[in-house]
This record gives sequence, C-alpha cells and structure tokens, in this order.
Amino acid sequence: MADPKGFLKHGRQVATRRIVEERVKDWNEVYPDGIGRALLPIIGTQAGRCMDCGIPFCHQGCPLGNYIPEWNDLVWRDDWDGAMDRLHATNNFPEFTGRLCPAPCETACVLGINQDPVTIKNVEVSIIDRAWDSGYVRPQPPEWLSGRTVAVIGSGPAGLAAAQQLTRAGHTVAVYERADKLGGLLRYGIPEFKMEKKHLDRRLDQMRREGTIFRAGVDVGRDNLSGQRLLERYDAVVLATGSTVARDLPVPGRELAGIHQAMEFLPQANRTALGEEVPDQIRADGKHVVIIGGGDTGADCLGTSIRQGAASITQLEILPQPPETRPANQPWPSYPMTFRISSAHEEGGDRMFAVSTTEFLGDEEGRVRALRLVEVDAKFQPVAGTERDLPADLVLLAMGFTGPQREGLLDQLGVALDERGNVVRDERYAASVEKVFVAGDAGRGQSLIVWAIAEGRAAAAGVDAYLTGSTALPVPIPPTARPLSV
Repeated sequence: MADPKGFLKHGRQVATRRIVEERVKDWNEVYPDGIGRALLPIIGTQAGRCMDCGIPFCHQGCPLGNYIPEWNDLVWRDDWDGAMDRLHATNNFPEFTGRLCPAPCETACVLGINQDPVTIKNVEVSIIDRAWDSGYVRPQPPEWLSGRTVAVIGSGPAGLAAAQQLTRAGHTVAVYERADKLGGLLRYGIPEFKMEKKHLDRRLDQMRREGTIFRAGVDVGRDNLSGQRLLERYDAVVLATGSTVARDLPVPGRELAGIHQAMEFLPQANRTALGEEVPDQIRADGKHVVIIGGGDTGADCLGTSIRQGAASITQLEILPQPPETRPANQPWPSYPMTFRISSAHEEGGDRMFAVSTTEFLGDEEGRVRALRLVEVDAKFQPVAGTERDLPADLVLLAMGFTGPQREGLLDQLGVALDERGNVVRDERYAASVEKVFVAGDAGRGQSLIVWAIAEGRAAAAGVDAYLTGSTALPVPIPPTARPLSV
C-alpha cells in the first residue's frame, strides 16, 4: 500500500486554479499549464492518502473497474511508468475522464466515510499527463490482422473506446463522424477551458498510428451511405451515436427568437475559440443570459457566456438547492446530490433553485425579452404568489437529452427501441438486427463519460466474440449495470 499513515497525516488538497480575472480572458484550461502539471507538487502526498482498504469500494463507484489503490501506491513510490500501465489497463482515455468525469469513485472511497476522500481523479490525470509529457504513451498496433471489418458510427468516448479495442484486437475499423472533425461532444460540446482539444487530437493521432481509419463529415444514414449499405460493406457495426435529441421546453413563447438549445450555442462557441469562423453565431455579448438547467452543460454555457462578455447570467434549476453535505437518504458509497461549485460558477453568474419557467415573453420584433418564473414545491407544483419576470435577451436550454436520433440510420437499420427511445441490446451489447451492436448513450441513455468508455470497451468484446468465436478483451460492465444507489 501507499503511506500507511498518509490519511492520518495529510488532508485533502487540490490544485490551485488560475485567478478568475485572468482565466475569463482566454479559453485555456483553468489550471496553470494544465491540471496535470499543476498537481505535480502535491500529488505524491495525495496519492499516499489511499488506505488500500482491502475492499476498495472505489472499484464499485467506477464502472471501468480502475485499479485505483494500485496506481495510487505506484505514484506515491514515484513509479510513474508503472502507474500509467495500471491506469491504461482499464481506461483507454484517462486524460478525458481525469478532466470531465464527476468522479463517482471518490464518493465511494472508504476514507470518505468520515473524512475527505482521496483525490482519485487528480491522481489519474497527473499520471496520464506526465506519461504524455515523457513520451511514454505510444501506439499499440496489432501484431496480426483478422481480415474482419467493423464500422463504428460516432466518435465520442464510447465509439473511440470500442474502435481502439477492436483495432488492437486485429480488426480493420472505420470510425464515421457526421461533424467535420472527430470527437463528438468531446470536440464541440466540451468548452476549451474544461479540456483543451490538444488532448483529444493526440489520442486520435495515436489511434491512427495503430491503424484505425477515421472518416469525418459523413452522416451515415444519409450522405450516400445508408444503413443497408453499411451492413453489406462491414462484418459488424457499432452504434455509438450518443443521446442527441435535446429535451425541449414547450411553454408559451417558445417560438421567440433568442431561445436556443445549449448544443446550438456551445459548438459554435467552441469553433470560434479554436479559430474558426462561424456565420451568424449565437453570442452572449452584452446580453442578459438565462440558462435553464443546473447540470454540467448549464455550467459550460455559464463559463462560455462569461468569456463572451454577457451583461448578466442566471442559471435556473427546478430542483431545490442541494445540501452542502451528503444527505441521509444517499449514504456512502452512493453518489450523493450535494451542492457543487464548478470552475464556471466561481467566475460569476447567479443560480436560482426550485423555480420553473411558465412562459417566454417577447418584444415587438418577436425576440425574447424576459421569461416568467414561478417557485415550485417539493412536488414541482407552483407556489401561489411567487410569479415574477426575469429579463432575458438570450435563453439557453440545458435540460439534458431524451435519446438517440431515430430518423436516418436507426430507422433504416430497423433496430428495436425500448420505452425510453434507446436502442435495445442483449447481454453482448448486440442490437435486435444481426451484425449490429450498441455502445454508450444510444443504448444506455444520457450518462457520464466514464460509463461511455466502459460500454465502448465492453461492446468491443461482444463484437470480437461475434467475429472470431471468442475474445480476450475485457468486459468491465454488462449493459444492465447502473450506478450505485439506495
């Protein structure tokens, strides 16, 4: 184990972010020189807080089954190469999860029962960032080719994980992405200040060197590549299209100009942050911005609006404000709903809880000028006498997603859908149509990046077994697995 008395001698410590006044003037990550480097002076001590507790519930919190006590011990012993090997044994892309995952492993940490948990996520990102800086991350091309071909539809974390596993198993894999550049929401949905795209690009370069083929700018189901033609061309198909149908807010005034889905706003902002030109860009400059939705996407809209120079920003949430500490009905090791402050919340804006939008109000030109709010009780019922109007020149809907897009590919393939609109799959991640497999949010519904990578790895094992009759690829989770809950 790491330092036997580390958790007794040292408290939890995290990296210091750049000052707000500095970081809101650019789109770089909020940590100086990146979070991995910012953590190096403290990360050995923090890794030493791991108790190697015998029954590491962090394994249960993480669907990837990361060998967390092992790489904590290796970091504490300054064996960074060994730590990277153990980290990569279960996670294809720890630089993504180390920046974007909300770390359910930490809320399941045994130390967290009565102390602050180990900074597992920070140790993870320190290991992989140092590995990249040292040149230790190299391509792993297969030693032989199977002669079998696989199409992966979607280049988000689930699709990329499945593709890398299948390429390394010897199959010829082509990844299709309908956007002009690869990465799915990693590319255009995640702001640069949360994850600079250089981390994505160097991983894509590694995959190319391993033999994965990438075809961006191809909307499968359209663009002269139908579902039937896809099945004729490839020996297996992996659907990793994500859950992309945004949840709407059908209240009076929804048709007014100036009301947009978050995934209309964020991709445009990300493109301009990367130096691209976006005609008729949706911008927050000088506007009163209202964000409906209190999750991570809403926080991304907040940080982006601040950097664009919004006059004011208010983020609305229909749920009541969560408590500061773990509530009694969400005991360890489940993931608790507590009050969290992201880097974007540090930078500005107001947050309102337990409110619901009943109407959008417009001006003479048909543009939104305000929205009408009402406070709600624990059952989300309006509280009489609490209605008020909130000025709004730009409204961003960040209320999550309802399922994968059916029109086009899914309809052409004829795959079965469940009652929530997700693609049905069996224990092998196989869909109802021969040769078709499903990974990530398209089958699970909207979820976390760590679940997407776990599903991509597990679906790859199902595909490999289908193509060859057996597989040595890991299966971290079955498709029926769900987060720890009470």
